[in-house]
Amino acid sequence: MRQPSAPPFNAPAARRLRAALGMGPEHVAYGMRASYGLPYVTPDLVIAWERGVTAPSNPELTALAGVLWCSPGELLGRPRSLREHRITRAVAPEDVAHAVGMDLRAYLRAEESEQWPGSERQSAALARVLELALPDFVAVTGREAKLAELLHSAVTTRWQAYVRPVMKVAPLDKAVVEDVLQELHKDYQGHMAATLSWGGGSSGASESGRDFLDRIVENFWAAVESGDG
Repeated sequence: MRQPSAPPFNAPAARRLRAALGMGPEHVAYGMRASYGLPYVTPDLVIAWERGVTAPSNPELTALAGVLWCSPGELLGRPRSLREHRITRAVAPEDVAHAVGMDLRAYLRAEESEQWPGSERQSAALARVLELALPDFVAVTGREAKLAELLHSAVTTRWQAYVRPVMKVAPLDKAVVEDVLQELHKDYQGHMAATLSWGGGSSGASESGRDFLDRIVENFWAAVESGDG
C-alpha cells in the first residue's frame, strides 16, 4: 500500500518561530520530550528539521507546533494534496468525513489514493470545511489534469468550444471563462508568432509554445485572479 505524501514542512518558518520565542533547539527538544511524550527528540533532530534535512512526521509536527505556540499550518508550505490541506487546517479526518457525509474509511481511502469520489454536494461541503480556494478545490478533487487538457485544446484550437467544458471542471462565471480563454488563446498565438519573428525558427517556437502549455493551469488561474482584481 502506498504511503500518503508527507505534509510540506516549512523549515525556515520553524526556525523563525523558535527564534521569535527566544528558544534554542535544546528548549524545543525538551518541550517535545516532556510535554508530548517523544523521548527520542534531540536538539540535533530539531536542527535537522530546521535545515530541511528531514521533515517531522504528523505527530512530531503537532508536538512541534505546540511547543512553538503556533498552529500546524504555520509550519507547512503550500499544501497540495487533500491530506495536506486537512493537516494545514488542523482538522481531524473524522470531522471532515462527518462534514461531507462520508464514511471515515472511504474518506481516508480518498486521502491515500488522492482521488476524490465525492458527489457535487460532498465536494461543496469539502470546500467549506477545509476553506479551499477554487484552484485548490480543483486540484484536490482530481480535476487539474482534466483542466490542463481542456486549456491545452482551447489555446491551440478554437477557444469558444471549450467554455462550457472548462466551466464544468472549474465552476466559474461564463463571462469570466470566456474572457480568460480568449486572453490565453491570444497570448499563446501571439507568443508563437513573436518567437518566429525573432528568428527562432520552428524549433524555437515549439520550445516556447511547450513552455507556455506546461504552465497553462498556472496561467489560467493567474488570468482569473487578474480579472477578479
